[in-house]
Formats: sequence, C-alpha cells, structure tokens
Amino acid sequence: MDNKEVESLVRYRLEQSKENFEEAEALFNINKYKGASNRAYYSIFHAIKAILALEQADFKKHSSVIAYFNKEYVSKNIFSRELGKRVNEARFFREKSDYVDFYIITKEECKEQIETAKLMIESAERYINDKLK
Repeated sequence: MDNKEVESLVRYRLEQSKENFEEAEALFNINKYKGASNRAYYSIFHAIKAILALEQADFKKHSSVIAYFNKEYVSKNIFSRELGKRVNEARFFREKSDYVDFYIITKEECKEQIETAKLMIESAERYINDKLK
C-alpha cells in the first residue's frame, strides 16, 4: 500500500472505532449492558487496528491483534501499561458476555469498558495524528 492508502485505512478504522463507541454509549444509556460491552470492546479493537495499520500489520485473530499491541506498543511504553491492562480486561469481559451462558455484565463493569474505549480512542488519535504529520 502507498502512504495515501495507509492513511485512508487508518482513518477508516479510527472512524469505525468512534462509531462503535457511540453505539456503546447509546446502549449503555438504555441499560443494555451486554450490547454496550460488546460495542465498547469493538471500539477498542478498531482503535488498535488503526494503530497497527500505520505499519501495515494485521492479524485475523483478536487475540493476535491485542498480543501484538501489547508486545510492540505497551511493553515499549508507547502506550501505558495501565491502558494495556484495561484493554485486556475489556477483551475478557466481552468474551464472557458473548460466550458464557448466564453471564451478566454489571453496570459498573460496562461503564469501565466504555471509559477504556474512550481512553483508547483518545490515545490512538494522538498517536496517529503525530505519526501522520
């Protein structure tokens, strides 16, 4: 991909992230915590995929995307360890919500995921804007 195509992909994924975040907030506001949790996680996931697109890194599995982000960005202090921890927690809650029968995410857990999504978007946007200068 040339630079223009890379930038288009990065911006597209970042917009997906923001759209997922808006969906998470809307679902949270009507007490649909399972759906809100899912959308918050995907907001985080797409923000990370936007970052990885800068270097044209991509993976099919969610676990690989997050592992790469942690290895190449969190462990090298490009993004905080706290953010890395929160991303891992968001993945945990999303998987439990989506795949464990009878698991019900709490309002507080869901709210934390939405806060993590907001932090991830803000952090990703700063990083991306700095790299695309």
